[in-house]
Amino acid sequence: MRKLVFAGLLLAATTVQVGCILPIYSASPDTRAKQLIYVSENFRHIPEIWERIWFLDAPDHATPYRVHGGVI
Repeated sequence: MRKLVFAGLLLAATTVQVGCILPIYSASPDTRAKQLIYVSENFRHIPEIWERIWFLDAPDHATPYRVHGGVI
């Protein structure tokens, strides 16, 4: 029983130190930096995509006043 408890504590301590069981990014610092840059660039465009999907970037046509739009 003592060996089982010791093995469990050892397993818990190593899993805390290791992090994820399956790492998402590479172990190489250069490759990992490149992967993180690509991921952050993709996440940067999410608000723009969201506004385009919900037509929030379109002009509002319910203005209370008329706009001329031509050259005066």
